[in-house]
Amino acid sequence: QVQLVESGGGLVQAGGSLRLSCAASGRIYSGNDMGWYRQAPGKQRELVAWITTGGRTNLADSVKGRFTISRDNAKNTVYLQMNSLKPEDTAVYYCNRVGVSPRYGYWGQGTQVTVSS
Repeated sequence: QVQLVESGGGLVQAGGSLRLSCAASGRIYSGNDMGWYRQAPGKQRELVAWITTGGRTNLADSVKGRFTISRDNAKNTVYLQMNSLKPEDTAVYYCNRVGVSPRYGYWGQGTQVTVSS
């Protein structure tokens, strides 16, 4: 079974924090680099943070110093800790393996993050 379940989004004021979680099925999680993507209204989906199977992390410049990605292999779960949130972080956040097709790949429902100014 292929499954991705994102959670933890919400409405927060600028400067606040949120922690997103993503429970993935083994078919997606095992042996794959995993990432968090986001899509703002009218914009393309972008990869903002990713973590390798070995635990090495990478962040897009727009979130560097504010977001942290981690993974728990025992739970097939990926996390995104978001601090110092800005209004421009407002988007639907999705997790998935790195390299999946934005158009043809399987995606979960995402979780909405809204940052008010």
